[in-house]
Amino acid sequence: MRRTPSDSADTRNLRDLLTLALPALLLIAGAFVLAWQFVRPAPPKKIVFSTGAAGGAYHYFGERYREKLAQEGIEVELRPSSGAVENLRRLKTDDSVDVGFVQGGIANEPDAEDLATLGSMYLEPVWVFYRGREALERIDQFKGKRLAIGVPGSGAQLFALQLLSANGFQTHDPTLVAIGGMEAVTALRQGDVDAFFVVGAPQAPVVDALLHAEGISLLDFAQADGYVRHFPHLVKVTLPRGALDIGGDRPPRDIHLVAATANLVVKADIHPAIVTLLLKHARELHSPPGLLQAANAFPTPHDHALPLHPMAQRFYESGPPLLQRYLPFWLAVLIDRLFVMILPLIAVVLPLSKVLPGLYNWRMRSRVYRWYGELKYLEAEIDATPEAARTPAALAAFLARLDRIEQRAAHRKLPLAFSNELYTLREHIGLVRRRLVRLAESVTPPPATH
Repeated sequence: MRRTPSDSADTRNLRDLLTLALPALLLIAGAFVLAWQFVRPAPPKKIVFSTGAAGGAYHYFGERYREKLAQEGIEVELRPSSGAVENLRRLKTDDSVDVGFVQGGIANEPDAEDLATLGSMYLEPVWVFYRGREALERIDQFKGKRLAIGVPGSGAQLFALQLLSANGFQTHDPTLVAIGGMEAVTALRQGDVDAFFVVGAPQAPVVDALLHAEGISLLDFAQADGYVRHFPHLVKVTLPRGALDIGGDRPPRDIHLVAATANLVVKADIHPAIVTLLLKHARELHSPPGLLQAANAFPTPHDHALPLHPMAQRFYESGPPLLQRYLPFWLAVLIDRLFVMILPLIAVVLPLSKVLPGLYNWRMRSRVYRWYGELKYLEAEIDATPEAARTPAALAAFLARLDRIEQRAAHRKLPLAFSNELYTLREHIGLVRRRLVRLAESVTPPPATH
């Protein structure tokens, strides 16, 4: 099928449009690809939390975090462990574990690159429960008695051995029994052991069970200040008189304890949104007042054994990100991720939206202006031609050139917005044509009369 001049004009207009549009599209695509490199990946739908033994504070709080994060669409897998030592080992060696509780004094890597702390969540006192009503104040008073010191790999056992060693006990002493949790609670109640070293929050089921058990007493650390001097990771705390039961006056006196902090430790490369989500719920779980702490005392960024995660630093300084304060977690994260993709729109698309129409208009008008140039050049030649040289043949040649300009203009199809320029050109061609006709008539002799 033979192509008409109109088809050729349409093809040329499309080619003009593509000549401008394709580079612009490539530039926009390149800008979005570049911006995508800076878009954070979506937070994981599941994290693994290394907790502790059933009945312990780590497991108790792990379940609370699981309930809270489930409301945000994040599944939390709880992996019980023997305690803080095993939690730290897992975080160091197991790629599948994302977060875990670690007691203060267990880790000491302030320049670590693989782990980071989210701060101290609560106090973990060293509770020494024993059988009988006798008021004991020193650990060395338990010499010769059977002592439950916690399971191997637990922070409780590590602390128990540190304190016992400071009081002259041998770590291989046969009176030290490596059991913990509810097993040790049962053994203490039944008289299989005489005392039980527990390290945990008051909310821990094991601690709560023994605080309210009949015939079980709590050691009053009369040397608490001395322990704090020897073990810098410990602090002195007081269980006030009547804190357990005002009416029953329990305990009947202030009980002095030593405590470490329970720190929330994460992999350094954990998703930042998960960090802020954990801290948001940590504030809900750990800020209320308790037996040993005032309101809003925790969480706190005072754990320096590991580097503080950058997002945790921002959280402590200014609170949760603005979007997470008012929007559901998934929506806040989505908007935060997409915000980076808005930058190419601002930096590239908006300027192009102003430049491209101007370029296209100029390109369309340039075709008309080129014909104007030819028309002007033709007029200049006519003006420069002496009257003697304005022969019929010369004027006919000028008319033929003018016809070619008019023919191209007549068959050139421009977008509707540029039709006025084309019609104006044709009017000017008509002016030049009328001038040439008048010149031709002036040089042509009139016909002979008979």
